[in-house]
This record gives sequence, C-alpha cells and structure tokens, in this order.
Amino acid sequence: MANLNSLKRTGERAYRRVGRGQSSTKGKQSGRGGKGQTARAGNKRRPEMRDIIKKLPKRRGYGKNRARTVDPTKPNAFAISLSRLDHVFDSGAEITLKTLIEKGIINRRQSAKIVGGETSKKFKITGCSTTASARAAIEKAGGTIVAK
Repeated sequence: MANLNSLKRTGERAYRRVGRGQSSTKGKQSGRGGKGQTARAGNKRRPEMRDIIKKLPKRRGYGKNRARTVDPTKPNAFAISLSRLDHVFDSGAEITLKTLIEKGIINRRQSAKIVGGETSKKFKITGCSTTASARAAIEKAGGTIVAK
C-alpha cells in the first residue's frame, strides 16, 4: 500500500505569476484583500475578542469561584413546610428521614430541610436540617430538634 510520503508527482505543478493583469484570477489585489492595513506587509492585527477578554476582571463572582464552595455531586435538600408536616403527622410524632420516605414526602436519595410555616403540634425532629423560622415555630409548639 502506498503511503503519502512515497507518492510521486505525475505531472507538472501549475505555475502562475500573481499580481499581473486585470484577469479574474490572481490579478488586481492578488489575493491580499483590499487596500489599507490589510494590504501592507507585516499585517498582524490582534483579534478583537482578545481585547474584550483581557478587559474582564479576574476571579470575581459566581462563575469562577463557585467550584470552591459548591459540590455539584451533592443533591440539594428537599424543602418541606411545617404546614405540610402538620397535615401528615400526628402530635408527638418523631420525624426522621426514614418516616418522611415512608409517608412518601421525599425520595430515598434526597435530604430534607424543614422550612417555615405554622404548626400547633409537638414534633420531635431528628436528622433533618431546619431554618431559623421553622426551629422557632417547632420550639414554640413544644417540640424538639435533635442534631444529626
């Protein structure tokens, strides 16, 4: 099988002087574009996009530094309002991730966060994070929150 480096030219290479005459091929500007800066020798213009990129500030804001604080593999906690828990659970119930899964409130792979709302029932919450307003409402009703 013939390789590219072993192929031999079978005919003469086409030769044409450029920049001669007014014909349509390689005449007038001779493939060098229009007049002006682009027609001169040493025409090296910097791309505009580079100047735009260089003017942008470095390492500020959401995009650049986000990877340092956010773990994309960790799923977000599912927000559950206290009002919903008030409808589903009885007073004195212990609320854990397992009981939330059994009641069909969250899926198996989710973590839960209890957010604000109204409740008059006394709950014991274990293994779920809570917001400050939810914690205050639970403790006001006489419930307790146990850290993980």
